[in-house]
Amino acid sequence: MARDLNVLGEPLTPCCHDPKTGFYRDGFCRVGADDMGVHSVCAMLTEEFLAFSLAQGNDLVTPRPEFGFPGLRPGDRWCLCASRWLEAAEVGLAPPVVLSATNQKTLDIIGLDTLRQHALDAVH
Repeated sequence: MARDLNVLGEPLTPCCHDPKTGFYRDGFCRVGADDMGVHSVCAMLTEEFLAFSLAQGNDLVTPRPEFGFPGLRPGDRWCLCASRWLEAAEVGLAPPVVLSATNQKTLDIIGLDTLRQHALDAVH
């Protein structure tokens, strides 16, 4: 099985293991056929983004123990839906991105130049 690649064309690195992120909760922003939301953007969450997401109907702050979801805080890294991240970027609220942990499939939705403008890690 081929390894997932990041937006830089390199092997995908982990986004976060605490809390365990990713559609598959393996710490990586992997995208498969069953991930209709394309949870591919590894971002460091900000208070502004969490409020934006809540206003859009996606509460990422409230713990949901029945789903093993601890609730998120500013500073946590999380695999976000590419389309939600782009919506936030369009209104100036996109959280910073970890390019090395952002799945290459993100490029189907968000341009690399846009991601680089929000990069936390070194840009090639």
